Amino acid sequence: MTLLANIDTARGTKLRDMLAGLVPEQRVVLADDGYDPATIRHLLTWKIPENMAQMTALETVFSVGAGVDQFTGIRLPDGARLVRLVAPGLVAMMQEYVTLAVLGLHRDLPAYIAQRQAQVWKMASVPPPATERRVGVMGLGELGKGALAALKPFGFPLAGWARGPHAIDGVECFHGAGGLHAFLARTDILVCLLPLTPQTEGILNADLFAKLPRGAALVQTGRGRQLNQSDLSAALEAGQISAAVLDVTDPEPLPQGHPFWSDPRIILTPHIACITQVETLAPAIAANLSRHAQGQPMQGEVMLERGY
Repeated sequence: MTLLANIDTARGTKLRDMLAGLVPEQRVVLADDGYDPATIRHLLTWKIPENMAQMTALETVFSVGAGVDQFTGIRLPDGARLVRLVAPGLVAMMQEYVTLAVLGLHRDLPAYIAQRQAQVWKMASVPPPATERRVGVMGLGELGKGALAALKPFGFPLAGWARGPHAIDGVECFHGAGGLHAFLARTDILVCLLPLTPQTEGILNADLFAKLPRGAALVQTGRGRQLNQSDLSAALEAGQISAAVLDVTDPEPLPQGHPFWSDPRIILTPHIACITQVETLAPAIAANLSRHAQGQPMQGEVMLERGY
């Protein structure tokens, strides 16, 4: 029963040491070790290795992160299951990032960053109280629910939208195509935490922006291919969108000279909202290995037909 940790050597070595204490019966090999692919039963990776077809005993593919869209269209060996990372550490990091972004947009941080660069000292605007700034989160998985919980103490009126119905205390929930228009109409700061699927690719577009209140703001922490970049630029120019915080783009990084680099209404961060740390990864993998050994469902198993 061998697990291949297809990650960088430093993190892989640390992970192997931690798993030795958590699941001592589990053999762990790294990508640069000499190993027989036919002995690999579990694969931990961000991208599919070239020799996966030789892993004839493969039972589980663990994604290093919460996202699994990088596996879309790749045929896994018969019977192998795909598992995304679900860990408290990832949720906490996303809570921090979304809170930072929402508060920054609420208090006009992009405008003040631009004013500092221009050496201007003046009030950009008088922000409404948080109780009058409506925040909506698209995507109500672990990260979306966590983000809403983190924002709740500030008093923002909160709403969430997802493919199917949800019930979350203190959150007005909408679902499906029928609920999207009403959700957007009541959202002043939109947070995207959707998984990337054929249905969500390009969802952040001119049509969606037009359904938001004029001057709404965007936090994009989903996947880069969900955003139509030219539509966002047009919405910013028209004043339909006032500002945006983007942690994901397509491609990553954006090419030199891309307008997002210089637009003062956009804050760009290099895909750092959630960073997988071994201290978070090891306990989650160990717990799922134990569940798998006992024949129980693993936390984070992906429904391949839905893509999440």
